[in-house]
Amino acid sequence: MSWGTELWDQFDNLEKHTQWGIDILEKYIKFVKERTEIELNYAKQLRNLSKKYQPKKNSKEEEEYKYTACKAFLSTLNEMNDYAGQHEVISENMTSQITVDLMRYVQELKQERKSNFHDGRKAQQHIETCWKQLESSKRRFERDCKEADRAQQYFEKMDADINVTKADVEKARQQAQIRHQMAEDSKADYSSTLQRFNQEQWEYYHTHIPNIFQKIQEMEERRIVRIGESMKTYAEVDRQVIPIIGKCLDGIVKAAESINQKNDSQLVVEAYKSGFEPPGDIEFEDYTQPMKRTVSDNSLSSAKEGKPELKFGGKSRGKLWPFIKKNKLMSLLTSPHQPPPPPPASASPSAVPNGPQSPKQQKEPLSHRFNEFMTSKPKIHCFRSLKRGGATPEDFSNLPPEQRRKKLQQKVDDLNKEIQKETDQRDAITKMKDVYLKNPQMGDPASLDHKLTEVTQNIEKLRLETQKFEAWLAEVEGRLPARSEQARRQSGMYDGQTHQAVTNCAQDRESSPDGSYTEEQSQERELKVLATDFDDEFDDEEPLPAIGTCKALYTFEGQNEGTISVTEGEMLSVIEEDKGDGWTRIRRSEDEEGYVPTSYVEVYLDKNAKGAKTYI
Repeated sequence: MSWGTELWDQFDNLEKHTQWGIDILEKYIKFVKERTEIELNYAKQLRNLSKKYQPKKNSKEEEEYKYTACKAFLSTLNEMNDYAGQHEVISENMTSQITVDLMRYVQELKQERKSNFHDGRKAQQHIETCWKQLESSKRRFERDCKEADRAQQYFEKMDADINVTKADVEKARQQAQIRHQMAEDSKADYSSTLQRFNQEQWEYYHTHIPNIFQKIQEMEERRIVRIGESMKTYAEVDRQVIPIIGKCLDGIVKAAESINQKNDSQLVVEAYKSGFEPPGDIEFEDYTQPMKRTVSDNSLSSAKEGKPELKFGGKSRGKLWPFIKKNKLMSLLTSPHQPPPPPPASASPSAVPNGPQSPKQQKEPLSHRFNEFMTSKPKIHCFRSLKRGGATPEDFSNLPPEQRRKKLQQKVDDLNKEIQKETDQRDAITKMKDVYLKNPQMGDPASLDHKLTEVTQNIEKLRLETQKFEAWLAEVEGRLPARSEQARRQSGMYDGQTHQAVTNCAQDRESSPDGSYTEEQSQERELKVLATDFDDEFDDEEPLPAIGTCKALYTFEGQNEGTISVTEGEMLSVIEEDKGDGWTRIRRSEDEEGYVPTSYVEVYLDKNAKGAKTYI
């Protein structure tokens, strides 16, 4: 790739491009100059700041620096002064190693550019002069040929006329010969000029211009390399002072660690201790005046008895209120965990006199709700295990079901992207191998076998990994037969163990020596632990988007927590499918949502959500 052969006719554009390159270099020089000025100003401001807070000599402030905290602050000021010095070093090095050097190089570059383009213009002028000479010789040859032709015609006319004298005919013949000779001379001159011009033109386009443009190309490439080296120097100047700046910061940390609060307290004692003994007891002075008791013993005891109740009530209310605002967690706590009512035996609602049986009408204590929430995750047997912060399982079984599903779906999507990437790479290698097979001179096809095998193995590993996560995802979404009767029995065993563990914890607290444990305190402590662990997860949770619509086939009275009442024929939005427990989550408006039995609604999912299903 050479500018002389590729850009032989782009003299003006190359002139503009090289000027633009010089402008870019000058712009970078200006940038470095402004950076050095910023570093100097920053260093100056740091020095002024350090000087401003230095203790004044022979003043009260100087006495205060006997305390370790003040000594540490003084050390910080000194280290900041040294820190400012390093920024001055950055400014000096950038000026000497980049700015001055590049400014000198720009002057040399301008001179070299001017010389190269001067040679190019000189070559252009020379070829233009040769072209003008060729045109002049060509016009002279054309004119002489026309004159010779007219002289020949005149001679022939005179020779044919019998009235013309012999002398006139001879004169016309001589004139024609002279014109013919002049035409032959002009022809020879034009031929030699044309040959010389062609030679000059060939040298111009194949020798002079390529050499000049090659010099311009080398000059431009040197400029590019030079600006790249300057950028490296720019980074190295900063890197060279990093160790010293690190020592300054280490000095500040060391000064902070040298602070001794006990020593400072002892210095305060030594500075302000009076040495006097505390005053003794004041003797009783009896003025024999009647005194009136203001508070009886009974009122004192009643106040003591009433105070804990008020305190406990306020505390419990304060703890419950922020926790209730967690919509998603409360949805988990209040969603129906018992089996939904069976579908009616007849299509008519009259087959069910009182309508479908909603979940239990009796409201359970809040602690039972927490026990149900814990039993939904078999691996967690106590709230204390939520706070241990152990390693996250590969299948995200430590998360709530919906959060687990999202994590698994994200993992599957990431693995599919990796598989697509590896597949594209394999296809590219296969195409390259085909090209090598068709054109052996381009490369050895066998050299790609190892890479192709490696990529294929990676794809297979990723596919196995994807299948594993898809199986877990399918289990969460209820697509696999993992929710069999045996699995339900195992889940029940976990539920029983978890309930027993929580009961044992409650019994241990009830048997405390002071006997002050109550059900309200248990709820409050459980709320506090759970709110602490799940606050970050659910604070910014947005409402779930609608995935379809549904039509109520029967009237359902949702009187239990987590359910919602619907009337026959009502249209609502579906925000969560049936996960295998017989309940579907719906929404009537932005703030009114809950669960209804799946068998009492007809669900129409959007096209993007696995197609429409009907639950009847």
